Amino acid sequence: MENTQTHIMRTAVVLASTIMLLCAARSVAASNWQEKLLFNPPDSQLKLEQRGRIMIYDGLTDKQIAKVLDTQFDRIEAMMFVRTIITNEEGNAMLDSETGLVIVEDDGCE
Repeated sequence: MENTQTHIMRTAVVLASTIMLLCAARSVAASNWQEKLLFNPPDSQLKLEQRGRIMIYDGLTDKQIAKVLDTQFDRIEAMMFVRTIITNEEGNAMLDSETGLVIVEDDGCE
């Protein structure tokens, strides 16, 4: 009985770890794609923005957005930011002490 319970627990830990790694990889890939659009937009993106297209950026850090505000000011009206991740002085995501989840700014979109 103990062997079966131990095996189940180990399997659960491996599955949870795998899911967390996949989510982290997905988040990094999404962030990289969004950063490319923010800082090195193709001409097609700029034309869409000039025609009124608004791009919604999801899950960027407050530091990334501060950089956008400093370097892409002329394009700001074509951007919307949701679920902005709050970071500490080192640039690491802040975690809620009770839930362990990443703290995001309240964007009023809930």
